[in-house]
Amino acid sequence: MYLDSVVKEYKSYDEQVDLLSERGMDVGDCESARATLQRVNYYRLSGYWYPFRKQSKAGREDDFYPGTRLSDVLALYDFDARLRTAAFSALTPIELAIRALLGHELGRLDPCAHLDPGKLGPNARSGGAYSTWLERYEFKLRQSREDFVAHHDGKYGGILPVWAAVELLDWGGLTRLFGFAPRGVQNTVADACGLSAPQLTSWLKALNIVRNICAHHGRLFNRVHTLSPKPPRVGRHPDLDAVASDWSRTFGQLTMIQFLLIRLKVGRPTFLPVVLDSFPSVQAVPLTHMGAPKDWQSRSALWKQR
Repeated sequence: MYLDSVVKEYKSYDEQVDLLSERGMDVGDCESARATLQRVNYYRLSGYWYPFRKQSKAGREDDFYPGTRLSDVLALYDFDARLRTAAFSALTPIELAIRALLGHELGRLDPCAHLDPGKLGPNARSGGAYSTWLERYEFKLRQSREDFVAHHDGKYGGILPVWAAVELLDWGGLTRLFGFAPRGVQNTVADACGLSAPQLTSWLKALNIVRNICAHHGRLFNRVHTLSPKPPRVGRHPDLDAVASDWSRTFGQLTMIQFLLIRLKVGRPTFLPVVLDSFPSVQAVPLTHMGAPKDWQSRSALWKQR
């Protein structure tokens, strides 16, 4: 069937380099440019040279603005790789802390609260979301080769208490379990994060998307995110008010991460500021494309390099 379709013409690496040059990009040394396209897919790089394409009333043109250099595109690409690594690394201790808090508070209600929707909140007893979550949890349990799972299997017949069960959950599964928890449990966990329960729910969902972008090597630095978190009311956390002008942009999402690192006292709050400070000097694409204010480092204690 696809043989009858119109498919874009194949181009060799040399032809790709020539095409970029014809469209106005300074590719520098052609051999180096060719080597770059051998290690980084042309279409992956196209997301980084998009801001350099001429803008018209009809949209972006194929030709580049004068002064566009492949070296600047690569500088943005390399920065984005560092940013993804830093964001993913920063999200890990946050995820682990939420796991620990949620498992502890649900365990306070009942060691097997996660297995009994009657012990959970109303969201676990309406619709089929809880049943779907439980099926996925049981699948992960069967597939697990963790020592603590084998221990509980041998000693307790395979029933994991909730404080152990949370260790099998990915970020999405953890977010859903938080949504199923009784409001009292949600409030306790959210309060540790300096947020209300609905706010933390929205933050967890938004940051799950950020985490997936990082895990799958997506472009992060100038992305507009589909899920915007619910911010605390103005005045509750002045450091958030000072820098988060647009929560849907990447800087707003990174500010959430930075806030949780500091609030939960986990991870390395110095890591993200150092990486952001390494943003390349590219006149056509300043750091503000990420949603960051020009004086982002001085506006809030969240972003001061400790």
